[in-house]
Order: sequence, then structure tokens, then C-alpha cells
Amino acid sequence: MTTLYIIVPCHNDEKRLSKTAATLLRKYEQLAKKGMITPDSKIIFIDNASTDDTWRKIRGYHRINPAFGGIKLCTHTERDKAILCGLLTLKGFADAIISIGSDLKDDIGAIDKMLEKFELGYDVVYGVRNMPSNKYPDANKYYSALNICRVGVVRNHADFRLMSRRAIECLGLFKERNVFLKGIIPQMGLRSSAVKYSVAADDSDDTFKDPIAQALNSIFSISTAPLHVIMVAGVVMTFISLFFMMFFIVTHTSIDENYMKFFFSTVWLIGSLLITAIGIVGEYIGKLYMEVKCRPRFIVEDIVLDIGRKK
Repeated sequence: MTTLYIIVPCHNDEKRLSKTAATLLRKYEQLAKKGMITPDSKIIFIDNASTDDTWRKIRGYHRINPAFGGIKLCTHTERDKAILCGLLTLKGFADAIISIGSDLKDDIGAIDKMLEKFELGYDVVYGVRNMPSNKYPDANKYYSALNICRVGVVRNHADFRLMSRRAIECLGLFKERNVFLKGIIPQMGLRSSAVKYSVAADDSDDTFKDPIAQALNSIFSISTAPLHVIMVAGVVMTFISLFFMMFFIVTHTSIDENYMKFFFSTVWLIGSLLITAIGIVGEYIGKLYMEVKCRPRFIVEDIVLDIGRKK
């Protein structure tokens, strides 16, 4: 049997936490009854510095049932960092950890198949949503942008995934502060598989609410493709400039009104490209600046757990 921890990042989820806890507990009991998980498996809420009574409710669940636990962060941070906190804090206590959103948009019925894949020796099992392209155009834009910039991600995968202890230990070797788990985890190259499931028509990941901004942040965190684009554009513009310069020198073409219009249009174009290039380089410098500060990715304020370290 597998010692399984389910980690649930939450922020100001006081109102829906009761339903989430009850649903996950039923699933936990079903898995235990089937003999798929050990009795010391847990459901752990990661409180991302909520300002409501989320943490108080988590502590209450823990007092009532030791199957529940919680980790409270001192300050609000990105969701990926909250998930990373749960993974790295709990890796020594579980055989496998599943992360899932507190809204439970993902089908928890897929957990059974994830555990079956884990028993077959897979270190990472991705939960992949069945998202028809005509219903989720923003998702297509997001993944298309990532593919163009060679950011290797699993299509239609959000934060619903199973990771073995070995996979989490490998993840701990990645020390960057700009955490993009959907891009980092595939880079580890561990044996992985996927479990597909359907979602309701009105369900979509928060990533797709602003696909362009999210895609740019993902690209700048993982890929250097934009820098290569800048270099190629610079080389192309250099050859074009040399061509026109030689053309006017050899042909002795007079400078007329049409040429002046073309010249000033070209100047505006080059100026715009230079400003864009500076902005792209600035994004990378900004992320590099945050990396060299070596600030902690998360700070834990409190933990409520009944666990014993696994041997």
C-alpha cells in the first residue's frame, strides 16, 4: 500500500473549505477501504497567508480528524511556490504526494488511476483535462505560445499531479526563485504518464483567464527563445540595411519623396523593435535580479500535522 499525502493550496477559501474537506475525506476513506493507501495517509491544506478564517478552520479539521493537517505560510506567494512548500516539507513522510486545487475542479476520481500508475513505477503522473479546442480558445493560445518558444509542458495539465518521493527530491535540486512547476517537472526527465479526465463546460484553469500574460511569465521563467529571436532579428535587419546601402551606392538612385517616406517608416520600425528588445532583455534581467538576491521562496509560519518520519 502507498502512503499518500494530498496537498491542497488555498487562499481565503473559508467558504468552500468545508465542502472540499468533506469531499476529499470521502475519497480518502474509499481509497483506504480498497487497500490502495495506508491508514497514515493525510490530507494537507497549504494556507497561502489567508486573511479570513481559513487557517482556523484547518486547525479545527485537524483537531476533529488527524487525517487532516495544515501548513500556514507567513506571506502570500505564487500558487506554485505554495505547492512547492507542501512538496518539500512533506517529502520525507509519504511515498507519493498529489497536489490539487481547493476548488476541486479536477476530477478526484482520477486519483485511483494515478495510484495505479504509481504502482507501475511512474514517478510523475499528470492529470490531463479533456478540453475540446472549440470550448477553450484561450487554452489553445496559451499552449501555442509556449510551443513556439520551446517551453516543454504537458498540454491541458494544471496543478493536478502525483509525484513520487524520488521525483520530489529531484525537484528540490532546482533552486530558482521564479518557480514554474508545469515547466520544471517535465525537464527532470523522470518516468511519467498521464491520466485523462473530463471537466465541466464552465471549468478552466486560472492560467487561461489571461493567457498572454501567463504565457509570457512562463516563457521568461523557462525559455531563452525570446533572446534568440532578438539576435536573429538583429542579423536580418543588418543584412537588409547592407543590401539597401549597396543598392543606392551602386545604382546612384536619387533620394525622392517616396524614398523619404520609406526611410522614416523604417526608422520607426527599427526604433519600435529596439524598444521591444530592450523590454525583453529587461524582463530577463529583472528575473536574474530576483534570483541573485537568494531570498527564500516561502516561509512557514505554522504547521499542524500528526506524522512520523518514514524509514
